[in-house]
Amino acid sequence: MSEPAPDNKSRMRFPGGFIVRAVTILPVVATMIASLALMIYGFVETWHFARDLIIPVHAASRDEILLHAIEIVDLFLLATVVQVVSLGLYQLYFNQDLALPKWLKIETLDDLKSKLVGVTITVLAVYFLGRALTWETGADILYLGAAAAVVIVALTWFLSKIDHHE
Repeated sequence: MSEPAPDNKSRMRFPGGFIVRAVTILPVVATMIASLALMIYGFVETWHFARDLIIPVHAASRDEILLHAIEIVDLFLLATVVQVVSLGLYQLYFNQDLALPKWLKIETLDDLKSKLVGVTITVLAVYFLGRALTWETGADILYLGAAAAVVIVALTWFLSKIDHHE
């Protein structure tokens, strides 16, 4: 006599699945805490920036003001990168049905990589912009610009490979 093939309900689940999910919750929670901490820090920096503009403690130059504003934007972008990683890991391992904007839906690891690379390119560009606006010494800015450009080109190439893979 042959035994009937087991159906999906009677199959044993992979016993390590629980362990993988239990371990994966650690980076999900840690990255969400890091994102929240960066956002709070960015808020505090913004508050100090606005206060110092309204009631100046020392006379800041236009370049210092621009650089500080760009650094605040860069801080919030970094917080967003960390939050995207946290939400992406959560969606990959725990719950695909979160009520999130369409651009933040992550179904595969390649989706998460694409989001991360896209935001990283933006962070690099904003960082370079902040430095370029306040640069005062010679042609050394070319080295920073070339380094940022090489990384952005490499990440764009990587992103194109991910997009064509799908």
